[in-house]
Amino acid sequence: MSPSHGAICLCGGMKKDERPMRIRPTKHDDITALQAVLDGTELFPSEMLPEMVKGFLSNDENSDIWLTCEANGNAAGFCYAVPEQFAEGVWNMLAIAVLPREQGCGCGGAIVKHLEAKLKERGHRILIAETSGTDDFEQTREFYRKNGYTEEARIRDFWAAGDDKVIFWKSLI
Repeated sequence: MSPSHGAICLCGGMKKDERPMRIRPTKHDDITALQAVLDGTELFPSEMLPEMVKGFLSNDENSDIWLTCEANGNAAGFCYAVPEQFAEGVWNMLAIAVLPREQGCGCGGAIVKHLEAKLKERGHRILIAETSGTDDFEQTREFYRKNGYTEEARIRDFWAAGDDKVIFWKSLI
């Protein structure tokens, strides 16, 4: 079953409590639930979300992609990707977050697969994702590895002294 039509939520290969998941474009009604995702993950301050998603929600010509993962009919996670300026067919996944209680249940992987399929369908070549090199982000880096991303670059002390920027790469071709 394709992620866009639903999937069964699995945790660690064992059925947690079978829940249908659906990946779809983010809607205005998702903002409050997605702010709760941000509050739970502390990816970035949740009060920034309405302004960030505003252009996507109000403009059909906006090239950004915002996807929401529903579990049991509730927004449980999201991702946000933009085209890289001055690069042909390259996109950057700027944010991906899943409610802590839903992490490890397939929502994040489903969102990424849906995004990759959408970009591939449009003829794009590469998807990158950037994260921190600190120990606190090891789970994030492992998530990218599990989903077929390769650590392509590391910029030392980028975010702060001792906090490298780690860039993951995946071919969509």
